[in-house]
Amino acid sequence: MPKVVSRSAVSSSTDARPTASSTAALRVYYCICGEFILVIDKSLATLPRRQTDGATVIRCHDTEDAKARIFKLNATPQEPILVERQGGHEKQYRFHCPRCALPVAYQNTPPPAKSGPFLYVLKGALSQIQGQVPSDAFDDEALLSQSDDVA
Repeated sequence: MPKVVSRSAVSSSTDARPTASSTAALRVYYCICGEFILVIDKSLATLPRRQTDGATVIRCHDTEDAKARIFKLNATPQEPILVERQGGHEKQYRFHCPRCALPVAYQNTPPPAKSGPFLYVLKGALSQIQGQVPSDAFDDEALLSQSDDVA
């Protein structure tokens, strides 16, 4: 039997400039239950927020003005719901956590994800640390309790 010999050399330099792939870090986000939900090329904290509900806006398709984000969503699509908004109604196609069924995102077009121009991540639904509740998860609860105190 022939003897297999393998050799490899690793070369690196502290003077070399980083490549585009080495500087592009992917961010991973988890549901409150700990399930992996989203991997994206940019931090959600740096993306724009929707004024109506504070959801994070992820662009799904390139336009002349902006590039689409690169992301993968691990969530199960659900039946659409109708949400009452100021000046009318909005149809939301929601995506839920596959483990605990918590709603984590929505879009205004039927599934699959990325079929519309934007995907919206619900405020307080995801955390970068597995098993940790996001700091903004209960912000709306505080607003509800304040409005109950006033009423």
